[in-house]
Amino acid sequence: MASEKPILGMIAGNGILPVLVARGAKAAGYRVCCVGLRDQYDSALPSECDSFSTAGMARVGRWIRLLKRWGASDAIMVGGVGKTAMHKKFGVLRLTPDLTTLLLWYRRLRHDRRDATVLAAISDALEKSGVTLIDSTTHIADHLAEIGILGTVSPTAKQTADIAFCWPLLTQSAKLHIGQCMAVREGDVLAVEAIEGTAALIERAGTLCKKKGWTLLKTAADDHDMRADVPSIGTKTIEQVALAGCTCIAVGSGRVILLDSPAVIQAANKLGVALVGVDA
Repeated sequence: MASEKPILGMIAGNGILPVLVARGAKAAGYRVCCVGLRDQYDSALPSECDSFSTAGMARVGRWIRLLKRWGASDAIMVGGVGKTAMHKKFGVLRLTPDLTTLLLWYRRLRHDRRDATVLAAISDALEKSGVTLIDSTTHIADHLAEIGILGTVSPTAKQTADIAFCWPLLTQSAKLHIGQCMAVREGDVLAVEAIEGTAALIERAGTLCKKKGWTLLKTAADDHDMRADVPSIGTKTIEQVALAGCTCIAVGSGRVILLDSPAVIQAANKLGVALVGVDA
């Protein structure tokens, strides 16, 4: 009698990344049981999972109950989630939290809402219930950026100089939990990512710099916890930067996910955007 497949739990936010993780885990022989965050998860995700249920963003207690019901001892938390609701009037209460989430908020998150703090609080709550959060890139290694020029378009000499100049600034920004993305042109930093996210940064940089040829840089800190909030770029990112006048993207090798790597590289080639993997 064949042994049963190991179970991998997943807590999924928005974007295509949870779909890629589900496919990778199933290809590795896992049974994927997923909690899709309501109004966040991609419509293609349920059909990629063996078991699927929804839960609110602030319903950590329900996440735990579902994962335990499925028998998951390991779980991956992946996909984007907007944090701006936490900074509006009534904060987390707007998300209709359950008791588990309220206790986490009161004890751990009232005065520190950084991504690393949120991850640690959720991880501890899951761990107490017998579920361990693991590296979110475990089953998508083939989608992590590699070192070197990744497509057919090469950066200009000025863009190469901008990458060398701005990379230490970006890694320091990431280390300080400010942001994982910057925009630069000829030695001038145009924009630094904070809570607004990469898409808003690209729009702002394009507004501030009407000349084409600026560079977008993105990476995670050296000590980044790869269990969540791993930076990523997708085909939409390529399309957006091209419209905003950016013609080069530099990403940290092994630290940035290309959301469907072949498609991202193809889009960059088509739109004339240099895509460079930097030794992180």
